[in-house]
Amino acid sequence: MRDGREITVLMVEDDPGDVELTRVSLEDAKLRLDLRVVDNGEDAIDYVRKRGQYADAPTPDVILLDLNLPRKDGREVLAELKQDPCLKGIPVVVLTTSDAASDITKAYASGANCYVTKPMDLDQFDKVVHWIQDFWFTIVKLPPHAT
Repeated sequence: MRDGREITVLMVEDDPGDVELTRVSLEDAKLRLDLRVVDNGEDAIDYVRKRGQYADAPTPDVILLDLNLPRKDGREVLAELKQDPCLKGIPVVVLTTSDAASDITKAYASGANCYVTKPMDLDQFDKVVHWIQDFWFTIVKLPPHAT
């Protein structure tokens, strides 16, 4: 927990099954987490820029970003986030099915803080979410931001 408040996680994922698995895995946490979900890249950008329906949305402490998204690809979202001086400090964990070397290389070159390939096995998926949670929400010191 950061500064005694909830940790806000923005999950950018278009697969409802992966969203539900992540939600269930994070509910086991002893941390106060606020999981927000958008299902496409355009909404992700609107969320972090607090536009439209997201005008009052809390700034995420961490973003879990899929690469293969409708309306705006996750690669484009990542590049846009990391090119914006106001947003580039938000850690982005790429959580995707792609294990292509070109995607991994491009994601890190665009400023991804971490790249994780989603396992196909449900138990392994749960473990991966717990590892992300343990690392990013317990061990790592997240940057402060205006709420």
